[in-house]
Amino acid sequence: MSETIERPYILHMFTATPQMSPFDVNMAADAGYQVIVPYCDVQAGMVTNLTQDAIFSRGPKGVSRTGIFIGGRDVMLAADMLDSARRAMVPPFEVPVFADPSGSYTTAAALVALVERHLGKQHGMELGGKRVLILGGTGAVGRIAAAIAASRGADVTIASHHDEARARQVATELNQRFGIVINGIGTTTSAALRVALAEAEIVLATAIAGVQVISSADLAFAKRLLVAADVNAVPPEGIAGVNVMNDGKPIDGVPNAGAVGIGALAIGNVKYQVEHRLFMRMRTGGKPVYLGFPEAYEEARAVAAGLG
Repeated sequence: MSETIERPYILHMFTATPQMSPFDVNMAADAGYQVIVPYCDVQAGMVTNLTQDAIFSRGPKGVSRTGIFIGGRDVMLAADMLDSARRAMVPPFEVPVFADPSGSYTTAAALVALVERHLGKQHGMELGGKRVLILGGTGAVGRIAAAIAASRGADVTIASHHDEARARQVATELNQRFGIVINGIGTTTSAALRVALAEAEIVLATAIAGVQVISSADLAFAKRLLVAADVNAVPPEGIAGVNVMNDGKPIDGVPNAGAVGIGALAIGNVKYQVEHRLFMRMRTGGKPVYLGFPEAYEEARAVAAGLG
């Protein structure tokens, strides 16, 4: 009498860094993956062989219970690795792939989706045509938020408070890679920051944790501000007056009384749901999918719409 053994759900997790993120491992397990295997220090040229090892070893039925996740810290490298994995597939040996380096794809998606939600809810406006200033914009979340916002028709500027040349370089890289148009500036002095704030309608703070990029005094110059959002959950607030719990609360000290703030925990709540949904889509969708930041953004919009 033969016994049928159900094949487990296996997730292969690739990262170019020395270790895989425990956060992502936990998320994968909570989405129902039973065997989770991290592969660290993965170079871009290794992705094709690793992918084909994963798809050919289980047969056409087994691939439906197999997935690949791409982590790391470099958002461009992760996008390249996602493309390499896609090209390595040999139908019907094809598995779903999800990229989310440092959580930047899902965080940026949640950030922009919530800004759009409150822009519509509080002001009856859309993101297209709005002047968006991203402080700390050369980092992982800032880059992807810039790409998403620009793809929605926003007039996007990324800023570095350390190095204007770096901001310009990153803007050029994003423009060339994604076919968008964004600008790079330096906010190395208070005067430069305040000039940029005076023109901005949307401000996104994506700088490293524990750094305040906009003080209460700076806010007085944000005369056109409609929505400000901050991904920093570590004190002090990245934007003065925008608490981590805020989700559309008016910001004190801004000339425009209708300006509202979105804090890190509100963004994090949507980010968590987006990442969970994308892992579930991989595991239960029944067909191969390739999930990068455009798919994360569409999922984030769906989550934000359900918030009421």
